[in-house]
Amino acid sequence: MLSEEDIIAGCKKKRAEAQQALYDRYSGKMFALCLRYAKHRAEAEDVLQEGFIKVFDKIKTFRGDGSFEGWIRRIMVHTAIKYYHKASRKNEAIGWESLPDSPMKPEVYGQLDADQILDMIQDLPEGYRLVFNLHALEGYKHKEIADMLEIGESTSRSQLTKARSMLQKMIEKMFTIVL
Repeated sequence: MLSEEDIIAGCKKKRAEAQQALYDRYSGKMFALCLRYAKHRAEAEDVLQEGFIKVFDKIKTFRGDGSFEGWIRRIMVHTAIKYYHKASRKNEAIGWESLPDSPMKPEVYGQLDADQILDMIQDLPEGYRLVFNLHALEGYKHKEIADMLEIGESTSRSQLTKARSMLQKMIEKMFTIVL
């Protein structure tokens, strides 16, 4: 089994066995990330493939300043966003919706598994899903999201609010809870 350093060095020399080792080591985690941004599994597979092509093309620029996995993750996120832009699906409604007044009981959230949560996130409209992933899961600020998606900061905030509201409604429906 190759070490991370050996994989990086081998990939910089375009060695097929190192590239395969890199793919084998990180494709599972990166596919899970791509699934969060994609509407369908096939779309996630396309983003993953494009992302790894970029990783192999740009590996010579990796300086080792931070985590190698984090570096790959950033490439995958940016690839997903570019995929979104290419698809020209920027027709989300803009506006504010309020969150429900009373939150659900905490024990309800403990009954959800990762696949159910992922399915709900994938059911969000494109813009909502992208903003939710970037803010809630990747930790980007609204200014950064606005710049990446070429939208206003207020649109980012609005879409996050709407995404949260929609997710809460999906959970309520799943558990047939009436607030």
